[in-house]
Amino acid sequence: MFPLAALVTLVFVTASQSKIYNSVSDLPGLKYDFIIIGGGTAGSVVANRLTENANFSVLVLEGGVTNQGVVDSEAPFLVGEMLAQPIWSWNYSTTPQVGLNGRTIPYQRARILGGCSAHNGMFYTRGSSDDFDRYAELTNDPGWSWDRVLPYFFKNERWTEPADHHDTRGQYNPAVHSTSGVTSVSLAGHRWPVAGRVIQTTKELPNEFPFNLDYNSGSPLGVGWLQFTIGGGERSTAATSYLTSQVQQRPNLHILLDARVVRLVANTTDDGQVAFHRVEFSHNQSRTNLCSRFRFHLIRLFLSASLSTATANKEIVLSAGTANTPHILLNSGVGNKTELEELGIPVLLNLPSVGLNVSDHSAAIPSWIVNATGTETIQDVQGNITVFNEAFAEWNATKTGPFTVIGVTHVGWFRLNLASAIFSGFGDPSAGPSTPHIEMKFTVSRWFRPKVGHFTIVGIPQDGGFGSTGSQPGNFFSINVAVVSPMSRGSIKLNASDPSGPPLIDPGLLRSDFDVLAMREGIKMAKKFVTAPVWKGYILEETPALANATTDAALEAFIRNTAGTSSHLVGSAGMSARDADYGVVDPDLRLKGASGLRIVDASVLPIVPSAHTQAAVYVVAERGADLIKAAWV
Repeated sequence: MFPLAALVTLVFVTASQSKIYNSVSDLPGLKYDFIIIGGGTAGSVVANRLTENANFSVLVLEGGVTNQGVVDSEAPFLVGEMLAQPIWSWNYSTTPQVGLNGRTIPYQRARILGGCSAHNGMFYTRGSSDDFDRYAELTNDPGWSWDRVLPYFFKNERWTEPADHHDTRGQYNPAVHSTSGVTSVSLAGHRWPVAGRVIQTTKELPNEFPFNLDYNSGSPLGVGWLQFTIGGGERSTAATSYLTSQVQQRPNLHILLDARVVRLVANTTDDGQVAFHRVEFSHNQSRTNLCSRFRFHLIRLFLSASLSTATANKEIVLSAGTANTPHILLNSGVGNKTELEELGIPVLLNLPSVGLNVSDHSAAIPSWIVNATGTETIQDVQGNITVFNEAFAEWNATKTGPFTVIGVTHVGWFRLNLASAIFSGFGDPSAGPSTPHIEMKFTVSRWFRPKVGHFTIVGIPQDGGFGSTGSQPGNFFSINVAVVSPMSRGSIKLNASDPSGPPLIDPGLLRSDFDVLAMREGIKMAKKFVTAPVWKGYILEETPALANATTDAALEAFIRNTAGTSSHLVGSAGMSARDADYGVVDPDLRLKGASGLRIVDASVLPIVPSAHTQAAVYVVAERGADLIKAAWV
């Protein structure tokens, strides 16, 4: 990708222009009804919905920078550049992954207003109805069932025409979408030629790969047209849709940027219950980072003068995300009592489930060398400065053209055969019969010489891993194969040598043999997909890494050597039934055993849905906001 420094503008908004602040001293005060930790996907929603009530005052503490003027985020095609820039990210990495032969891989978490909705691949996928019915069963709360959350999907979504205004009949089902929500959702606004081949495959191999008019109906199985959080040719994020300039001007909403929460402060009520109403945060990150080599308790003493404290009269809403939410809880003394004591952190609440039961989608990318022209590959725009400039000029002037898409137009969801030997030693980890085990995404690209830290337009490192076209020149058709009903589980923990530093993120990728077997079957499905007659003469051969995987053992080696993450981490503060002796929050998202604190983000989902998690997080936030409002009206 060509350097975009000249295209990216940071617009720092002063207090006189809006209610976004860059300095603690500019805030009119530090006492509010609600404090929301994190202005990401969930936090932005909650901030909007709570401040609809003029009687509620809300402070949002966002650890990142403003989203305004960030072209890498606004232009869908530049998602790879967005992922590559460290300024927009917490720059986390996983712990060494046993299932990936000990590899440590980057784990992208956004550090910008709007959170991962300003940073992700923009896929709008709700998951299966079974996913949410399982949440309802696990929490003993029918409010999390598919039928009950569907209105929240509608409340969030505003269906929008694609940027090129093409005829979308037969590409989605209007009956399962809403046009009255706030986050734009649309089909791809620039069509890549390979799309026709994908659809033709559903006609030539209908038994294996049936066409699905709309996977967001709750029954996702089959191949369909991919839907994105894009509107008018621009990315639609939680910040652009929920924190508009009009919302920012609400006198009861204040947003402080670059505010890193250190811990939550509790007091004990008369009945002995732990109550959270204060938040300690740093607004001088460079000073905090400078002290990272010291033990946590020493850092607290050293920084005590530089920390600010904000008070929530009603509730604190923790929306820091699946990695940072448990990190804050643990540093506040909420977690496994034994482990906290070993780190010298005073224990406020013994909740052993904090940071555990994390689940994610592992993914690998088999690829084929194809007989494609430059106009059929996204890399033609990336690799040619003239074409790139023309495409950017078109987007800048009219919000049309290649910059309105990310190079993927279709997605497929499939179940494994329950009679397969794969299930001889395992149960079915999926949520039910309408829930897929495998996801496939289809794209065409052209090899280019990679650079360290560079990500392609679909967020996949071109380093010979996670796809393994390697340094083989040519044009490629790739199928991203993900295990979306995994058995593997991981954790989020504190670093014993530096509890205040980055969390230890262990998504547990391919830890379970089931996930490896499922991935192997998924790649075999992908190989079957390209045997349809429509690919004849177009698919030339498998890439060497895939071609060499001729046995199940070799295919497993290919998977473990090249697989990566889908960055769909959930579960580190999971919901459970009120009387359950495990879990972190009750079904109303209140922290178990305490008052004054709710968690509203992806971490509360007890099991990863069989979908990209963005849509589910919007639902959690919309319902969470309603639960909070109902408690205080």
